[in-house]
Amino acid sequence: MPDTDDDRMPERTERPDGAVSLPRVREVLALGAVQSGRPEVLVGGPALDAFVRWVHVSDSPGVARLLNGGELLLSTGSAWPDDPERLAEFVVELARAGLSCLVLELGTHHAAVPPAVVSAARANGLALVALHDEVKFVGITEAVHRRIIDDQSAALRVREEVRSRFTALALRGAPADDIVAQVGHVLSAPVVLETLAHDVVVAAVPAAIEEETLTRWEVRSRLAHRGAGEPDWLIVPVEARGICWGHLIALPGPPHPAGRLNVVEQGALALSFGRLTHGGAEEWGRIGRSQLLDRLIRGRFGARGPVTARVEAAGLPVDGAQLRGVVATGVLPDPQVADDAARRLGGRALAGSPAGSGVAMLLSLPTRDPFDDDTARAFAVALGGDPDRTVLSIGSAATGLDAGLASLQEAIDLARGATAPRTGGPHLRRAEDRPLARLITALRDDHRVIEHGERMLAPLIDYDLARSGDLLDVLEAMLAHPGNRTAAASASHLSRSVFYQRIALIQELLRADLDDGEVQTALHLALLVRRATVG
Repeated sequence: MPDTDDDRMPERTERPDGAVSLPRVREVLALGAVQSGRPEVLVGGPALDAFVRWVHVSDSPGVARLLNGGELLLSTGSAWPDDPERLAEFVVELARAGLSCLVLELGTHHAAVPPAVVSAARANGLALVALHDEVKFVGITEAVHRRIIDDQSAALRVREEVRSRFTALALRGAPADDIVAQVGHVLSAPVVLETLAHDVVVAAVPAAIEEETLTRWEVRSRLAHRGAGEPDWLIVPVEARGICWGHLIALPGPPHPAGRLNVVEQGALALSFGRLTHGGAEEWGRIGRSQLLDRLIRGRFGARGPVTARVEAAGLPVDGAQLRGVVATGVLPDPQVADDAARRLGGRALAGSPAGSGVAMLLSLPTRDPFDDDTARAFAVALGGDPDRTVLSIGSAATGLDAGLASLQEAIDLARGATAPRTGGPHLRRAEDRPLARLITALRDDHRVIEHGERMLAPLIDYDLARSGDLLDVLEAMLAHPGNRTAAASASHLSRSVFYQRIALIQELLRADLDDGEVQTALHLALLVRRATVG
């Protein structure tokens, strides 16, 4: 089970109370029905950004007890108290009741707004407006209520569109990354799907702020779940049938007509449906880490800062850790199994999608612990499968993500064509023991090295392509067992007589002496380059 916060606060579910579908005070004052009264704003500023939920008309000095908050109060002030202190108390009561704006029509009862009212409104941040011309309060009421109802109807339509969008995604089995990307697109804000252990599964975050968003993600997320540190995050559990699999988190962004929380909840419902259909929480971790490593291998990331933040947010420590690239051949462990095996060593692992007969992994291990042969074999056994058929190709120890990816490439190059002896496994191949393979990994993108390989091997490549031949494989077996043609023939799965015929043909096509040490070195180099660049 992933480690969770037993003491975490309940998820924040406070809604904007439909505020995005309500007009603000400044918008109400712009309506024609209000403008006809020549309004003068006496207390404005931030107070004009308050939302107006309804319009109330009253001259009663006790009207505050009838308010629920968010109202705009229209009054002529006919029954207001004359005493300035009582007037001030009256305004304070209105503010405490949550009034959004006080509008006083001047003329019949008040030639000007009493100074006590202005002072009290300013002190309590209550918007105060004077109407210099007589207006029909019913006209203002109708105009504001029509605006509120129209806006709420529009918000309902948008909510239905959002619900339909995410229902469609769920019904067609959209993967988690598609759903999270849609939530981010709808909200125009960064959105992250995390596991219960606060590992990032999917992050829909603009590249320009990816590093800033994901750096120290686990720490910030844990604080946010406790209601500290990130007050503007919207955190919605992804759960069904009483099981919580993770959380969908929307970072701050612009208001949305359907309500930001409603959008995140719809996304969480779609994700929950997907988990019920396709598997549990482990499936998220498997897909997220697998896709991340595959992207790293293909070089689909740009600047290293955001990449390091993304890798660490997925749960793989980079700074202060020993990184090693590893390829397991002969066993196809699930990424979650690989991570569990690394945890037994006090580390973590990112495992990619199975490719051919192997799986590439990037290990993060404590710097104090050596990844010696005993440790490596224990790791291989924990991956499952038949130990005698398992080969671990291990890159050099590395510090930092760039060096870690270079180590991973070493392991990938080293694993090409790796086969296990019949017994005595798991079997280890280390980059440190194969200096020529390490050299090729370092020079694999140099066009001169690639041209050398193509030029030397061109006759064999052409022959194999034209006849579906195996000359390159035979040459590789011969070079892997120099001076022992019997072992080379066995590695090629050919009889000795057929193997010798192939060698004779290779020598004829290349017009080279295959017993010459320099020729063998050049051909070995060419083969390594080809395997590293073609596969």
